[in-house]
Amino acid sequence: MTTKQLSVFVENKPGRLAEITKILEEINVDIRALSIADTTHFGILRLIVNNPEAAESALKGAGFTVSLTRVIAIEVKDEPGGLARALRHLTVAGITVEYMYAFITKKENSAYVIIRVEDNQKAIDVLEANHISVVCGRDIYDM
Repeated sequence: MTTKQLSVFVENKPGRLAEITKILEEINVDIRALSIADTTHFGILRLIVNNPEAAESALKGAGFTVSLTRVIAIEVKDEPGGLARALRHLTVAGITVEYMYAFITKKENSAYVIIRVEDNQKAIDVLEANHISVVCGRDIYDM
């Protein structure tokens, strides 16, 4: 029960993000969540989109360096401590979070968090055993 995430290598040049979003627009791909981590010369744009395979193909076709990664999406209560509870269970199980980012959902009082860990299945098992809702990729793509 993972979600496909696109990671796009982006040069820090004016217009590069606009170019990426235009390519996605042209193939009717909708962005569900995104995160960008940058340095002086480049960035890594992480995207959850409604059609990851089409987006990957189109961006590669335009010359971008793109990879498709499986990440975990969880649903947490939109309240103080909602995320802390989920992360506490991963910590107790010895699972390190490499990175994460959050976005709101159409569900009232909930937020979704994308988590990248080394062992997705181990993390999913721990989260589900502790009543943390793991969200199916299709549910995010179809939002």
